[in-house]
Amino acid sequence: MGTRIPSHQLRNGLYVSGRPEQLKERQPTMGSRAVPYTGGDVKKSGELGKMFDIAVDLNPLNGPPSLKPSRPSSSSQHNSGSVRSGPNSGPLGTKSSGSGPMPKKSSGPMVPLQPTGLITSGPLSSTIGRRSGQLEPPNSSSKAVYGSAVTSLNEEVRLGFKVSKPVMWVFLVVVVMGLVVGAFLTVAVKKAVILVAVAAILAPLMVVFFWNCAWKKRGSLGFLKSYPDAELRGAIDGQYVKVTGVVTCGSIPLESSFQRVPRCVYVSTELYEYRGWGGKSACPKHCFFSWGCRHSEKYVADFYISDFQSGLRALVKAGYGAKVAPFVKPTTVADITKQNRELSPSFLRWLADRSLSSDDRVMRLKEGYIKEGSTVSVMGVVRRHDNVLMIVPSAEPVSTGCRWARCLLPTYIEGLILTCDESQNTDVIPV
Repeated sequence: MGTRIPSHQLRNGLYVSGRPEQLKERQPTMGSRAVPYTGGDVKKSGELGKMFDIAVDLNPLNGPPSLKPSRPSSSSQHNSGSVRSGPNSGPLGTKSSGSGPMPKKSSGPMVPLQPTGLITSGPLSSTIGRRSGQLEPPNSSSKAVYGSAVTSLNEEVRLGFKVSKPVMWVFLVVVVMGLVVGAFLTVAVKKAVILVAVAAILAPLMVVFFWNCAWKKRGSLGFLKSYPDAELRGAIDGQYVKVTGVVTCGSIPLESSFQRVPRCVYVSTELYEYRGWGGKSACPKHCFFSWGCRHSEKYVADFYISDFQSGLRALVKAGYGAKVAPFVKPTTVADITKQNRELSPSFLRWLADRSLSSDDRVMRLKEGYIKEGSTVSVMGVVRRHDNVLMIVPSAEPVSTGCRWARCLLPTYIEGLILTCDESQNTDVIPV
């Protein structure tokens, strides 16, 4: 008795042997389940708790949800991004099988949110220091080192008499000849009348000379204050002007050396020593019973000034080695004697950073600065280049002229002139 081979017909009408193939149902790739409403509570959401490494017991028979130590399961490890990515996700702590637990690698401690609302890569103090242009932290007293963009003023403001050299030589020759002729006639005639007459003529000239030496700086300040202000709106290229307004820091703000005053356009720190009878000299020109400058730090950089007259803002080119004549009166910040030397550790640290000895000397530290927002007068030459308004130092020295009312001879000042009132520490406009 033969067996019958089963056969079936295809869709095109052809009969083939065998049983028809049964189509298998496709398994769902992702299981679906009802998700309860959590109301935004992390403790009621298992998946949301896993994101924050919080394990929650959702079994209603165990009572209310309670927190448990976080430990990832094997099922969650297969679906995590670190396992799927393989070796490209970085080194793993230990090798484990698919069914065992795998330690989770942390990227470090979480940085707390700053008061400003910005997430930064470091502490708040260091971030503020870098953005404000400070070279060092505010509590540090080490010496600041600036680049070539900041001008270092090593010398004092040069104030010279505006008198030609031939006139000076002629005057000296006449004085010497008068003394020689007076002495010769006094010996020949044996009368001192001629020598007295020559001395009477030279005495007023010597008084005028010493008067100008003593009042030279004060007379120059009077000339600078009386010089009229100009408007930048109507200033032409190459015109010498005086502009008064509020200053703003440029790309490189400065900081004072001892008091650490930030955002300045000019800073100066000077150390003076008093020399008594037989004491040590602070400098080669230090006389007895006087104060001599032992150490000086003066820096100035490019800054902006907003004119009070026209409201325009100009760039003052005071950096990159420019000649600048600052007239800023410093204030005394520390008086050091033998008794209070050990009471000022910050001053001793300041001396140590500059390799200065702190022996038994009477010292005085003075500091001056022009802070951002101060009212300053600038005297220089106007330059206009590609719609940029600038004030640059003058190539020729500025003469104050002869002031007969005060018996002052003409004096000259070289470079860009900066003047600031003494009360600028309190009258600073916030910028």
